[in-house]
Amino acid sequence: MNRILVTGGVGFIGYHLCKRLMKEKINVVAIDNLNDYYDVNLKKNRLDQLLCQAENSSSNFEFFKIDIIDRDNLNEIFEQYKPSKVINLAAQAGVRYSIENPHSYIQSNIVGFANIVEACKKYSIEHLVYASSSSVYGGNKNLPYSEQSGVDHPVSLYAATKRSNELIAHTYSHLFNLPSTGLRFFTVYGPWGRPDMALYKFTKNIDQGLPIDVYNHGKMKRAFTYIDDVIEGVYRVLNKPPIPDKFFSEERFDPSKSWAPHKIFNIGNSKSSNLMEYIEEIENQIEKKAIKNFLPLQPGDVLETSSSTKLLEEYINYKPTTSIKDGISKFIKWYVEYKKLTQNR
Repeated sequence: MNRILVTGGVGFIGYHLCKRLMKEKINVVAIDNLNDYYDVNLKKNRLDQLLCQAENSSSNFEFFKIDIIDRDNLNEIFEQYKPSKVINLAAQAGVRYSIENPHSYIQSNIVGFANIVEACKKYSIEHLVYASSSSVYGGNKNLPYSEQSGVDHPVSLYAATKRSNELIAHTYSHLFNLPSTGLRFFTVYGPWGRPDMALYKFTKNIDQGLPIDVYNHGKMKRAFTYIDDVIEGVYRVLNKPPIPDKFFSEERFDPSKSWAPHKIFNIGNSKSSNLMEYIEEIENQIEKKAIKNFLPLQPGDVLETSSSTKLLEEYINYKPTTSIKDGISKFIKWYVEYKKLTQNR
């Protein structure tokens, strides 16, 4: 039976991806360690939603509480379910938290990822798709960020671990002919999002009349990318395993090309938004003014992210298009409903 394994299956992106896969009548095995980096109840509520959808769909959905650091349990899942494709979204997230707790990033994002690619090699996986991050571009001044841009100067440990994932995946693709695709996500937001992300924090605090922390005095820009756009991109990439590029030479080195079945793509909104405009849109839709606590730039943060989607468009004929106004509107609608749900329990 054809199955897809999704790690981090009840995380923000993992949850939405599992929903999409089931909608496409694909059998899903999801694993997640349900750690307490943020509200575990939110993760459990996502899981409840997935289990409910599975009851009413023709696809199978299995969930296991497993940490990708646990190599033995991870291999048991591969052995028992024999997935044809793997989507690795399990990771310790957060740029700032990586400064406070570096060991969790090394364990989950490097040791755990090594366990994933080793299992994919052992069980001859058809395609590994894994989450990278726009943070790998570090302090790169060449905007918009493109896959040909240099990524050798990360400014956070989180970014360094994500770049390590790309290098490890490329090596396994080269040595063992493991088709793999890395996706550099750009500031993903939307319903069921993480409470540590800006949109959730801003919305919650503005709603409650509490101050919001605005770093670098609001002089920042981000390629905010709506979750549905991300999921569409992931789904299309999943169904197109990479093959080595036909042309490659050391004399004309192009980092977007590879002699291994490995590719990397940006998935981000090609239009960056000013942070203050982003906050203003939240204020307009909540109909409340934010109490702004202006602060300096935080260690590990960058002033601006901007995404080139040229390669992604050429590869899968798709790019993110949801506007900030529409995306924030959909999030706030969900936030109000979720707030009522949790208050009534």
